[in-house]
Amino acid sequence: MYHKSVLLKESVDGLDIQPDGIYVDVTFGGGGHSREILKRLDSGRLVAFDQDADAVDNEIEDDRFLLVRQNFRYLRNFLKLHRALPFNGLLADLGVSSHQFDAGGRGFSIRFDGPLDMRMNQKVGVSAKEVLNEYEEDQLLKIFRVYGEIKQAGRLVNLIVKNRLNDPIETTSQLIGLLETIAPFKKQNQFYAQVFQALRIEVNDELKALEEMLVQASEGLAPGGRLVVISYHSLEDRLVKNFFKTGNFQGDLEKDFFGNIQRPLDPLSGKVIIPTEQEIQENPRARSAKMRIAVKRHE
Repeated sequence: MYHKSVLLKESVDGLDIQPDGIYVDVTFGGGGHSREILKRLDSGRLVAFDQDADAVDNEIEDDRFLLVRQNFRYLRNFLKLHRALPFNGLLADLGVSSHQFDAGGRGFSIRFDGPLDMRMNQKVGVSAKEVLNEYEEDQLLKIFRVYGEIKQAGRLVNLIVKNRLNDPIETTSQLIGLLETIAPFKKQNQFYAQVFQALRIEVNDELKALEEMLVQASEGLAPGGRLVVISYHSLEDRLVKNFFKTGNFQGDLEKDFFGNIQRPLDPLSGKVIIPTEQEIQENPRARSAKMRIAVKRHE
């Protein structure tokens, strides 16, 4: 079961859809956002991206729709190939789907036992098992400190390195068994989630892929076109916020001779959009969602 689409109406409203426009959904998943976009198109087109092989099961039968089975970091190449440049709006929902959390065999879930894989595309890259068993201590330390924002990262890495000498860490239940011994009291699940998040970001190179996609999206947008991004943790949200505000990921404002800010996009409002209490009750996965909207500047 794929998740209910988070901020469904708000995000698609945010695209300000023109019925004859070209739109892109870079995180197709269960297809909830894509279906809503198609409802608002007449002669327009929608190109969706998803690197997860399971997402193909949700492909939409519609002449106006195309599913590209690739990581969104290759956005420009495939939109050029399918003659979808420039486009009028792009939507990115950066959350991991319920389907991936609930499919124990992928290693995303702290609730189900399964092999430690965590790759969105299982045909490429290193698995979480390889990260845990083969990375050097300093590499692991960086992953857990930066991507997991884990305070006791040093203690965690020592535990992993000590244990993997005798017994490789190969399943989610093995990893949870180790984490139980150092998890903060009454905050165990939060701690597990931070560890799994850090591994998932590393395995899928998520932050670098997001940066590459945002740059390509801003270049491919038609003037007046909109970029809508829903993020779920502070690392992603910071990159999106900085890029929308300044045109770079460090958040450094650059101005021209006349004092005008040099950036390709204008944030639609300074305020981040979050789900209502009612949506969070109906869909607990929405609770950490933050949505930002930016508009492509006219030259």
